[in-house]
Amino acid sequence: CIFEYIYFARPDSVIDGISVHESRRRAGELLAERYPVDADLVTGVPDSGLDAALGFSERSGIPYGIGLIKNKYIGRTFISPGQRERLDQVRIKLSPVRSVIEGKRVVLIDDSIVRGTTSALIVGMLRDAGAKEVHVRISAPPFLYPCYFGTDIPSEDQLIAHNRTVEEIRDLLGADSLSYLEMDRLYEMAGEKPICTACFSGDYPIEPPKEDIRGSYDK
Repeated sequence: CIFEYIYFARPDSVIDGISVHESRRRAGELLAERYPVDADLVTGVPDSGLDAALGFSERSGIPYGIGLIKNKYIGRTFISPGQRERLDQVRIKLSPVRSVIEGKRVVLIDDSIVRGTTSALIVGMLRDAGAKEVHVRISAPPFLYPCYFGTDIPSEDQLIAHNRTVEEIRDLLGADSLSYLEMDRLYEMAGEKPICTACFSGDYPIEPPKEDIRGSYDK
């Protein structure tokens, strides 16, 4: 699954001979090439956005900085069982560094946007810390289709990109601009190896479930 490269795997991992760190860094370079922006600072959402932020900074020439600090005692927030729990955990998990952010035009790099509410919260954190502008760059394509193979997103109605344009998503996030990595560049992250991209393309490797498989808690 491409999400191993984008999100789940540790950056020091090597999958099928491909360095996860280098694949994420390359995604950041591709974003800088395709979607440049005038800014003062590039920062990543810890942890899986940091490598792509470094690549964006190196290719764009915009300085890289640690604008967000992560509480290491909080785990994966996007798979928390409810929306209130996810937002509460993000508030505890991430803290902006005002001395780094204040007065800056910030490029915020993240690995993906799934439901979108946590991304909007992070954009708000940066603005509260004094960011003049926040330009969001995502090192994956829009998450359009349910994933049944590990990301725990079995319903389209949970996906912010489903039936929305990039501009509509940008408005919901409160960002000054928003760009995603294109599908045709995604394979460069995995060294052109066959990978599952069903959550982005809808092309499932096996027939997905027909019934609603969410538990009663999620419903």
